Amino acid sequence: MNTSLQSKLAGSFDLSSIDFISILDHLDEGVIITDHQGIIHYYNETQCQIDDLDFNFVVGKKVTEVYELCGNTSLIMLCLKLGRPIRNKTFFYKTKLGRVANTICSILPIFKDSQLYGAVCFVKDYKILRDTTPVISIPEIKPKKENGTRYTFADIIGSNNDLIRSVKTSRTAADSASPVMLIGETGTGKELFAQSIHNYSARNHNPYFAVNCAAIPETLLEGFLFGTTKGAFTGAMDKPGLLEQANGSTLFLDELLAMPVSLQVKLLRVIQEKKVSRIGSTNEIKLNIKIVSSINKPPRRAIRDNELRTDLFYRLGVVLVTLPPLRERLDDLLSLINHFLLILNKSLGTNVSSVSENVMSLFRSYSWPGNIRELEHLIEGGLNIIGYSDTLSLKHLSPALEAMDRSDLRQQVLNTSSNLYQQNNPNDTQVEEGMPGPQKSLPENQSKQERQALYEVLVSTNGNISRSSTILGISRQLLHYKMKKHGLQRETFLAR
Repeated sequence: MNTSLQSKLAGSFDLSSIDFISILDHLDEGVIITDHQGIIHYYNETQCQIDDLDFNFVVGKKVTEVYELCGNTSLIMLCLKLGRPIRNKTFFYKTKLGRVANTICSILPIFKDSQLYGAVCFVKDYKILRDTTPVISIPEIKPKKENGTRYTFADIIGSNNDLIRSVKTSRTAADSASPVMLIGETGTGKELFAQSIHNYSARNHNPYFAVNCAAIPETLLEGFLFGTTKGAFTGAMDKPGLLEQANGSTLFLDELLAMPVSLQVKLLRVIQEKKVSRIGSTNEIKLNIKIVSSINKPPRRAIRDNELRTDLFYRLGVVLVTLPPLRERLDDLLSLINHFLLILNKSLGTNVSSVSENVMSLFRSYSWPGNIRELEHLIEGGLNIIGYSDTLSLKHLSPALEAMDRSDLRQQVLNTSSNLYQQNNPNDTQVEEGMPGPQKSLPENQSKQERQALYEVLVSTNGNISRSSTILGISRQLLHYKMKKHGLQRETFLAR
């Protein structure tokens, strides 16, 4: 605020009389205020809920005593070190008691008499933002084209044979009037393919239309698609639906399986007749639409599960394009990582050029249930706490790893630990495989299984005793005892 504005306010509005702390107490964002050493002096109720911690436990402690962070990974400590604001950073972190949070943080330094006095941190919980933000809003990732799209086939990263085959099929079918059905798991890039098909077609000068069938309530979806006529029902107005608006262009029906079967019947008639009438009207409008749809499971299974009508599949699945999941195109993993590093470095102001061998080993072993979207999410979280390092390593990902699918993470631990275990235990293959030996007594088998469980968790935490004891549900003292009992040395598991 400039001096002239301050003087104008001072004459009519006394800021010093306002109790700002009571305002912060009721803010719907988390607020943490520290001194110049990072010791917490204020911690509001919202932050208590985000961290699942008690006010009395936190206040008076240093940031690094409350969170599984160090001076290089804590955004508050980084702000105090730099003496400048850090704004709107996506940030994964974990408290000392094991709570993992996915947040967006802004940290501002506090100065008093030109000296750094402390910092104030504002924390937005990502889950709350996701649940309260309208589902139809799309974050600005790439500037929109005039037709409302962002992506073309040039934006598809990778050289995997299955991916290339899908791109070729999509390009060939782009100018055809026949519908295209994209089959792929969540996060494989179905929206990217749909926009690319539109932009590769002769319809690309017309606006692109898309609807996520899972994001619109069933009671509203019919009117949203077909349009309404004034007087058709209480509150109804004359309004064209997406089918009518997309006439002459492309309509993307995302998450088609979320559409009620009863509504699928009405959509089938529109596709067959190539005509649509608004709800409450008998007037029919001729249609010329390129329909691209997407489903997240094989169509025959969707039909068997009564999520997709057979006749609608025959109409919409004229051209089938299968998008391979990330676990089946790991040959593209490095290209995707480099792509996301390039994009995120620009938006986050970081300068990361590579990932460590341990990170690549983990990425290659993980099954990626969230696919490419999960990969981007994980890298972005790591870059937010990387500081000045130019290499993304496991320590930058450790909070985010807790949010990864537990069963898949367990399998990854088994995969990445097998060689090390064999090296240290060449005669103990039955434990490594998890199969009790037929000639062993019950106590001996139980002991082997306990040793294996300890070994897996210690590998997954890089020998972190606190995290391992939390995952196993035992005390640190008991974990130390069991490690000694089974001959497990902590040094064996430290990150290399």
